[in-house]
Amino acid sequence: MTCAFLFLLLIVILLLIPGRKTSVITVTMAMTTKKLRAVAAALMTSAIGLNALAAGTPEFETANRLYFEGKFAEAAAAYEQLLSSSPGSAALHFNLGNACFKADQKGRAIAAYLRAQQLAPRDPALRFNLKFVREKVTGSDQPVGRAWQRALAALTLNEWTGLTAGAFWVLFLLLALRELRSAFRPALRSYALLAGVMTVLLAGCLVAAYGQTRSTTAVVVVPEAVVRHGPLERSPVAFQLRDGSEVLVQDQQEIADQNQKQSWLQVQDAARRVGWLKREQVIVLSSPASASKDQTTVTFR
Repeated sequence: MTCAFLFLLLIVILLLIPGRKTSVITVTMAMTTKKLRAVAAALMTSAIGLNALAAGTPEFETANRLYFEGKFAEAAAAYEQLLSSSPGSAALHFNLGNACFKADQKGRAIAAYLRAQQLAPRDPALRFNLKFVREKVTGSDQPVGRAWQRALAALTLNEWTGLTAGAFWVLFLLLALRELRSAFRPALRSYALLAGVMTVLLAGCLVAAYGQTRSTTAVVVVPEAVVRHGPLERSPVAFQLRDGSEVLVQDQQEIADQNQKQSWLQVQDAARRVGWLKREQVIVLSSPASASKDQTTVTFR
């Protein structure tokens, strides 16, 4: 029993430890107090050291040099080139977000931070920068979605899986011990019940987290995205979204209007307004597995 509880405790401790430090070039964004400047300077210093140890490639050093020279658009392009060969690097996504923000491309910065967050959900520098840019765009640091959806995003799908498996094995070991040592049954009854409840709750969270990974999020990357009532240029305007607005994608259609092919997305914003905008106006972060099946082609003459 002790070993079982120690195993579960180890899993919890590992999940509470901040994520693997992301190799970053931390951007000191509008820090007005001396204390915040000092924190930013410390983050910058430690990040440069981590980059030197983790990367060390000529292309990476070139991207860093462009960033420090103030050539932020060129630095962003260099980081994107590196990401084509290393798409699973949270550090590169984070650095890309920093460069895009400095280049006044808030939407692309948020998209890069969100991709980095999928890989390192609890990195403190990443969370700080994402919160800062969100406040710049919408005045709120909260992403689209309900509170329970944001809570599920605190852990990755693999972490929810590991935690659920750990709770299951604790339950299994407790039940096995009760069968092997009948004298322990009264004492272990409440522990087994608690482990069973935790296993069910964690399994529910795992299922919900899996469903959330199949949802599609997009970020506006143009100064003003026009959202219409239908997937047509001549459809009335429903509302507009500014650069950096985050939306949930609900549907996708390929429209052939007057011999011109257009890709449209049906989206929902943080205010739960629904409308259609052009695919080229956003960066889609993830697509459900059924996206190709749901896609519809319509022709207008």
